[in-house]
Amino acid sequence: MGESVPQGTGKLARSVVLIGMMGAGKTAIGRALSASLGVPMRDSDTEIVQSAQLTIAEIFERFGESFFREKEGQVIARLLDGPPCILSTGGGAWLSEANREMLLARASVVWLEADLPLLWSRVKHKSHRPLLRTEDPRATLAALLEARTPSYALAPHKVTVRPEWSIDATADQVMDILRHNGTVPEAAAP
Repeated sequence: MGESVPQGTGKLARSVVLIGMMGAGKTAIGRALSASLGVPMRDSDTEIVQSAQLTIAEIFERFGESFFREKEGQVIARLLDGPPCILSTGGGAWLSEANREMLLARASVVWLEADLPLLWSRVKHKSHRPLLRTEDPRATLAALLEARTPSYALAPHKVTVRPEWSIDATADQVMDILRHNGTVPEAAAP
């Protein structure tokens, strides 16, 4: 019983990776899952900031998006090498084919799908989003959503985030997927 679960955790058979647009709730849902399961929560953007000692906006300004994306892939690989955790990725991480292959091979991936009105309501007052530093940030967000959705749709699992759902209700939807696909063994389910 539990022998197929990696050493160091009885709660997760593999890491859980949350993907989706900025504002979809990856960090909030990740924290709720982490607390519920008693496993670490990691955020690839936070790890990049800590490693570089620069904000994401500063990294974009000084080195460009391609440099950031390269570092993002390295950080995700390092985090997946550790014990199983809940991992929230930046909105663009999944767009890289190399990242997708790595994540699909080594983690349980769940897309948090959200529509434009919900995303905009959550990000419109945030100043730390370098991709939205444009003359019309809502139009930029709409264009990013349209461009990224086909890639996100490649994820094996999806939860459509509803504005009326609490964080816990959304986390419960993700947990149902994780129980069903064996990522959360029945004995470890909260």
